[in-house]
Amino acid sequence: CICVTNPIQVMGPLIEFLSEAEGFKDQGNAFYVKKDYSEAFNYYTKAIDACPKNASYYGNRAATLMMLCRFREALVDSQRAVRLDDCFMKGHLREGKCHLSLGNAMAASRCFQKVLELEPSNSQAQQEHKNATAVLEYERMAELDFEKRDFRKVVYSMDKALGLASTCHRFKILKAECLALLGRYLEAQSVASDILRMDSTNGDALYVRGLCLYYEDCIDKAVQFFVQALRMAPDHEKSRLACRNAKALKAKKEEGNKVFKDSNFEAAYRLYSEALAIDPNNIKTNAKLYCNRGTVGAKLNKPDQAIEDCTSAIKLDDTYIKAYLRRAQCYMDIEQYEEAVRDYEKVYQTEKTKEHKHLLKTAQLELKKSKRKDYYKVLGVGKNATEDEIKKAYRKRALMHHPDRHSAATPEVQKEEEKKFKEMGEAFTVLSDPKKKTRYDCGHDLEDDSNNMGGQGGGGQK
Repeated sequence: CICVTNPIQVMGPLIEFLSEAEGFKDQGNAFYVKKDYSEAFNYYTKAIDACPKNASYYGNRAATLMMLCRFREALVDSQRAVRLDDCFMKGHLREGKCHLSLGNAMAASRCFQKVLELEPSNSQAQQEHKNATAVLEYERMAELDFEKRDFRKVVYSMDKALGLASTCHRFKILKAECLALLGRYLEAQSVASDILRMDSTNGDALYVRGLCLYYEDCIDKAVQFFVQALRMAPDHEKSRLACRNAKALKAKKEEGNKVFKDSNFEAAYRLYSEALAIDPNNIKTNAKLYCNRGTVGAKLNKPDQAIEDCTSAIKLDDTYIKAYLRRAQCYMDIEQYEEAVRDYEKVYQTEKTKEHKHLLKTAQLELKKSKRKDYYKVLGVGKNATEDEIKKAYRKRALMHHPDRHSAATPEVQKEEEKKFKEMGEAFTVLSDPKKKTRYDCGHDLEDDSNNMGGQGGGGQK
């Protein structure tokens, strides 16, 4: 015996459910118009619970989620809507917008193409399709520029892409990585931190945070972030490579420092050189390594090599005071006083300390002294020569350049020897007089002193 249910008994509750669902939808619409998207979401959800097979309810809730910037959830609702009704244009359009906002430009393009198949003149779909094509082009350009290591262009392309795909983590991470590679660490960290606030397990964002710390020479902290990134994403190759480089760089640098303290300068030079070969992108650490190697060069009595290394350090970090100081001292050692003054001026402008002022004054004095006659050189003695050594040197050279000795020479030779003889007399007059010698050694201009004294004796006040 088959029992047949009365159709009227079935239709009654169904109509009631549909009517209730429509009521919830209408209330959701009212809140949506008022821009109270949270309440609108709640009522659209009630409508879906009452009637889960209605495509427009999912479409409306997707629109609300998009206004709340919850694009992943909105994408799920949009996809449910078009599965229920493949001709639901708004559903395809919203699905495409969600894909585009999340950076899935190819999927977005397919959705907008579907809308144009349903309605070829749909202007919104036409514009969104152009946007998706533009994002694909920005991605292509960024990939090429990254391979060329033109990180500024990558940042530009990602900024353009994010203008159309505002919530794409992939684009944000690529931009942040390039900012870090450009040395713009605060900006890079800000982008990575924003992502980590939304997703604390994001391996890419953890990698970028570690990269910033690594490039700021905070290697221990950087390693912690790389390890955490690998914990979240064991196949994260960039984190694995960066972690290995960070550990190797720290170990090699510390080994170099140790042998330097033990005065094993040849070994220190080799170890610093090996450390410099590990990662050319680590600007701050490499600047320190170049400066350290410059210090070793100075210890090995290779001033030109030391100057070259300090210059390399300054090229990497033009605020690195220690490198300027080391280079300036090397310039002083080889008597290139103009270059030394220039470096000490840079240091003193940056850090106006008594020590830096003293170093600058000393270099300026040596520069002034270098531009006058070097009486020690004229007599062929060192600057620490004794009174007896100065007298002996004068007698020896006086005999060598005395005019009588060259009376048979050509007029040109006689003139040159007479000039040298006169210079020796000047030199001996100054260096044999303790007071004049002291003033000369202190950099005073003896001719100016003589003129000033003569002026005081021969004239009156005006």
